[in-house]
Amino acid sequence: MSYSAQIPYGAYWSTPFARWQGALSHLNSVEFAARVARAELARRKIAPEMLDHGVLGLSVPQKHAFYGLPWLAGMAGIGHLAGPTLMQACATGARVLLAAAQEIESGLASTALALTCDRTSNGPHLYYPNPKGPGGTGAAENWVMDNFGCDPLGPHSMLQTAENVARAHGISSAEQHEVVLRREAQYRDALADDRAFLRRFMTLPFEVPDAAFRRTVATLEGDEGVSTSTPEGLAKLRPVMDGGSVTFGGQTHPADGNAAILVASPARARELSADPKIVVRLLGFGQARAALAQMPTATVPAARRALEQAGKSIAQLDAIKTHNPFAVNDIYFARETGAKLEMMNNFGCSLVWGHPQAPMGTRAIIELIEELVLRGGGCGLFTGCAAGDSSMAVVLEVADA
Repeated sequence: MSYSAQIPYGAYWSTPFARWQGALSHLNSVEFAARVARAELARRKIAPEMLDHGVLGLSVPQKHAFYGLPWLAGMAGIGHLAGPTLMQACATGARVLLAAAQEIESGLASTALALTCDRTSNGPHLYYPNPKGPGGTGAAENWVMDNFGCDPLGPHSMLQTAENVARAHGISSAEQHEVVLRREAQYRDALADDRAFLRRFMTLPFEVPDAAFRRTVATLEGDEGVSTSTPEGLAKLRPVMDGGSVTFGGQTHPADGNAAILVASPARARELSADPKIVVRLLGFGQARAALAQMPTATVPAARRALEQAGKSIAQLDAIKTHNPFAVNDIYFARETGAKLEMMNNFGCSLVWGHPQAPMGTRAIIELIEELVLRGGGCGLFTGCAAGDSSMAVVLEVADA
């Protein structure tokens, strides 16, 4: 299958990601994303009236998020936009991109904004009334922490899914730590030459506003809270779960941030592209669900379905990006598909720059595009797991127009 929808080269952006309770923790994620979108569209000289559809993706509710995409669009200066608000945990980025592409494919729009945002910091504490409960007491939930810690179908934590896969496939702590060191080294390539790779899609230094968006309260030179590990330091870490293998060093950290991609018809994509000689085509999408409590394994069938739709094989790929909340994910994926473990996730990944959920896939896809541009073109895959032992994947191509 081929998609007519394209991504205009350069018509995308990401904020730095900040470790939770860090520099972005005071900002309503939807309000913040709207302000960033307004500034980034202006920076690219993209007139708001050129957009005729929008999709908002988030996984942590914020105040007024009931109004979703229309609220964000109004704050971003594109108040004529309508569209859905989607939530698919860590697969939200790929899902939002697909929804935007489908709108273009159907002929209902020519230019769609696919925007994702989340703030894991200060997630809502919810109370569900139940007048018929004992003493009239309802149920309560900490949206972020309780759901990290318990899949209600299990019940089990997300960490337990990584341990299940590590145990079933003989993946040791030492092997996981080798991947961590490799991924951190790859991310340092993105920091070279004053963060030249990140500056291809990220406005740096990044001015952090106050909650009222009236003044700057901090400045980020790049992602905040990224760890720098050593073999000796990782070797000292004990597994988080008794009898397990996954340490704190072998998993990602919660974070805050937002990212967005424009999707357009071929004619509009050429018009909006920062370099009309570069075309970014969408070739395939895939979705899958693994067995209960086997979340890291879902990336493989999702990737295979996206590759099948694209008419490509793993051997034909020039770059691979994964959402890897655990180092276990990448090891399993490489073993099952034959992908070269050491070549996946050049320039960074969520294992290193963090876990703000909805925007992770969006940023990874942006980085995949830029890596392929630096290579002179080629085909790339993004695949990532999500809560509920599910996954989504995207195959795209960067070529000479």
